[in-house]
Amino acid sequence: MRSVPAADAAARSRGWVLVLLVVALLGGLPIAVWLDLQDIAETALRTQAGDLNSIISSVRGYYASNVVGRVLASPGSTQVVHNYAEVPGAIPIPATLSLELGGVISAQQSSVAYRFISDFPFQGRPPHVMDDFERSALASLRQNPKQPITDVSASLYSDRVRLIAPIVMGAACVNCHNSHPESPKRDWKVGDVRGIQEVTISQPIAANIFSFKHLLIYFVFTAAVGFGFIAMQRRQAGVIAGFNQELETANEFLASVSMKISRYLAPQIYKSIFSGERDVTIHTERKKLTIFFSDIKDFTATTERLQPEEITALLNEYFTEMSAIALTHGGTVDKFIGDAILIFFGDPETKGPSEDAKACLRMAVDMQRRLSVLNAKWRAAGIEHPFRARMGINTGFCNVGNFGSADRMDYTIIGAEANLAARLQSIAEPGHIVVSYETYALVREMVAGRKLPPISMKGISHEVIPYAIEGMLDASGRQTRIFSEHLIGLDLDFDPSLVATDDTERARAALRDALAALEASKPSAS
Repeated sequence: MRSVPAADAAARSRGWVLVLLVVALLGGLPIAVWLDLQDIAETALRTQAGDLNSIISSVRGYYASNVVGRVLASPGSTQVVHNYAEVPGAIPIPATLSLELGGVISAQQSSVAYRFISDFPFQGRPPHVMDDFERSALASLRQNPKQPITDVSASLYSDRVRLIAPIVMGAACVNCHNSHPESPKRDWKVGDVRGIQEVTISQPIAANIFSFKHLLIYFVFTAAVGFGFIAMQRRQAGVIAGFNQELETANEFLASVSMKISRYLAPQIYKSIFSGERDVTIHTERKKLTIFFSDIKDFTATTERLQPEEITALLNEYFTEMSAIALTHGGTVDKFIGDAILIFFGDPETKGPSEDAKACLRMAVDMQRRLSVLNAKWRAAGIEHPFRARMGINTGFCNVGNFGSADRMDYTIIGAEANLAARLQSIAEPGHIVVSYETYALVREMVAGRKLPPISMKGISHEVIPYAIEGMLDASGRQTRIFSEHLIGLDLDFDPSLVATDDTERARAALRDALAALEASKPSAS
């Protein structure tokens, strides 16, 4: 896979190339337009000059051969008649001249056509065919001879302009037409519109298109650059998609690995490491912690009565439930030592020594309650001797952090205070909690405790006064005792503070019935 710095450098290079192309394209557009306008103007001038030159040449040639030539070829008088070709020395009348010029111009100019037409042709001549536009133009010009009349049309292949001008009768024309024997109308007046002359100019679209050759070249180049840019972007998108796929695969792998690693770490430690709050280096701190240590009473004897698979299932369920309770109260699960659990409060998160100690004690009480529920469940499943846990809690200064080597570290605590928590656990009754005086002083407002005989411990110079927790105090300060006893034929978990007022009498009746049944089951004296 390409390295990230190389990919960034390539992306920056492509970005600069794109910027330069955009600048070149924007700068090329006005240049292309100016060059095309220059070519259009030049081409239009050349075309107009050529057409005008051709028309003038055609008129000159026609006049030289059909007017001047005939006059010179026939000495004597010259007549002006429409059938001049049949009369020696005659010249054409203007109408005939116009009609024949139209044929000459149309024959020599493919883009220019000329018509001289009227709706009053002389006798013996075919009538002029007019379309709707020509008839309409003639009618309009007879109303107003000075108005310009044009028609512009365009098709897929060419553009066309039609210009119509009136043929206005002069004095000579009026005298001729009113006296000519073949004239269809004898009441002409000076200024009357006899007909129209029409000039039609057409030009193929292709000629206009190729007038913009520079602009077309620009557009072709722009399109090529655009397609190239699209192809480059698609290729880049493919490369990025490949990178994303590789990153997604790597992220999934890392997520899977991190999830597996999280099973070996306390959630708080896992969170602090992966969030970057804690460095993975050998480093310890001295902090005041509250340490919890629990152990299962007669665990070895219990394992001898069960199969290994049953012991494994029970122990895993026990650890799962206790760890969940520890996490709920904010405790850091340090390690599992056989059937024992070491948990501490105060690192990596702390709410102060007093609140840490109270959270630890509440956790221990919840663990005892949950273990009673688990024992009832296991006994119902046929386990004769379920677990009974002893718990010890101590508060004091310990070294906490990463211990070990650069290759293998363990996040844990070291100090005599941790050992004291284990010792307090060892003197607790099964199903009960024993705390040190340091812890009891921090939690005495929420518990009722009984002072036990002092104990001595290696590493601690003074005697330690333990306290057995007998119950929790309610909001009024009264002790709430919790009764928990599990024997063959007896599963008792009784917390008076949890019994609803409406259920108090029912609880009394159940306890009385239980005592009566116990008394009735005693063997009678012989």
